[in-house]
Amino acid sequence: MGIDKQSDFAANLQIGPTSLGMVRIYVEGEGLEIPMDFDPEEAEEIADELRAAAAQARAMTEKKVKAPKPKG
Repeated sequence: MGIDKQSDFAANLQIGPTSLGMVRIYVEGEGLEIPMDFDPEEAEEIADELRAAAAQARAMTEKKVKAPKPKG
């Protein structure tokens, strides 16, 4: 599955610090458990990538809203 393909797969996402000073992203869904630990710098890079992707998605949505509707 590609990053731009819609899915019906549902999962829970938890994010928080670990007792070892790492940041854990924990994904759980339909028999799947994925704990991923990152050092704080890596976690900040991931957060920056999430913000950038959110800004791009928002811009795409705003373009669709502002685009004139075809006459027909």
